[in-house]
Amino acid sequence: MDFVIFILAMGALIVGADFIVNQSEKIAVRFNISEFVIGATIIALGTSLPEMAASIAASLGGKPEIAIANAIGSNIFNITLVLAIIFIITKNINPDRDFFKKDTTWALVPIILFLLMSIDGTIGTLDGILLLILMLAYMLFLLEDSHGLGTEEIEDIDVDEFKWSITLGLLLIGFVFVVGGAHFAIESASDIALEFGISEWIIGIIMISFGTSLPEVVISISAALKGKVDMAIRNIIGSNLANTTMVIGLAALVNDLPISLANNAFDIATMTAATIMLIYITANKLYSKPAGISLLILLTLFLENTIRTMA
Repeated sequence: MDFVIFILAMGALIVGADFIVNQSEKIAVRFNISEFVIGATIIALGTSLPEMAASIAASLGGKPEIAIANAIGSNIFNITLVLAIIFIITKNINPDRDFFKKDTTWALVPIILFLLMSIDGTIGTLDGILLLILMLAYMLFLLEDSHGLGTEEIEDIDVDEFKWSITLGLLLIGFVFVVGGAHFAIESASDIALEFGISEWIIGIIMISFGTSLPEVVISISAALKGKVDMAIRNIIGSNLANTTMVIGLAALVNDLPISLANNAFDIATMTAATIMLIYITANKLYSKPAGISLLILLTLFLENTIRTMA
């Protein structure tokens, strides 16, 4: 029964996040916000809503391991699975944007801060505030970087059909789904861990993180298939930044998050390695199938280590 509740709860999380992202896009387009800013902020933050809700619910429920493991696992899946699929299914990737010059620093800095904050074994309130400030700095950077860009409308959004009553209603439904789904996902996942003798960290870094990464999978691959590879890559970078700053930061504001670098060294090292591989790929513009395969190899090593730990 717990598995059924978990699946239904994850479904509610994803559907709720989709409602919020779609209606937020409509509001942004209604006020002529550029497609670049929409893709880098609303979509990236919106697809991280499941991670935020799940980690905050875990922190509120006294399950800090799930809160942190969810963010770390989502970062790993975003790069090694989502980005790998994009590279493998897309031909002739030539992004107009120089991601190495403009974006990948924002992917690495929060990882470094997370590692430094974890040395004392706890990510506390001050750490959470600093992480949120870093996310604010990234948002300001995006707004400055978007100056002079056009106000193209997001595909499939008809501004003429925009109605505040419908949009606000769907936003409310979306938030109810996200909050309710997060609560039941955490509780059912915790019960599953208890029933099978699996640590909450393992549940968080595999089951919950994979489930909450599904919006990134759908949106990024959809964007890549439509030829919007820039938006897909930018979404991954923005989502990972949001995971490390907002997801962990907000959870730390609710309760202090204990973290052991020694006990979780492999998972944290995998997240760091994936981020470094992302930087190397963007620096050398290796947007190709071999790069995608390399990322999948790292994902395989991560999953193999997790399965061995469960045994």
